[in-house]
Amino acid sequence: MAAYVIADVKVSDPEQYKQYQALSPGAIAAAGGEFVVRGGRHEVLEGAWNPNRMVVVRFDTYDQAKAFYDSAKYLEARAKRAGATEFFNMVVVEGRRPGVTQT
Repeated sequence: MAAYVIADVKVSDPEQYKQYQALSPGAIAAAGGEFVVRGGRHEVLEGAWNPNRMVVVRFDTYDQAKAFYDSAKYLEARAKRAGATEFFNMVVVEGRRPGVTQT
């Protein structure tokens, strides 16, 4: 079953954040993930949540998503991100892959 890493980010230092942006795609790809959403237009349809910059990454499995987060490549990217954001909220959620029925 697919897994999705979802992040809500508020960048406070765009120049420093570019270092993270340069490293994170390689860490994602190395773990078998792919960007589904990387920024872009969005709006709140219900509730009080007011997300800033949204990112969604899909992995084939929950274990792959967790392995990405704990990987040496992503640890390096996270270190470059330190201090560049006002907040960086991230979750992993298991879900179906589009077009695939659940058994």
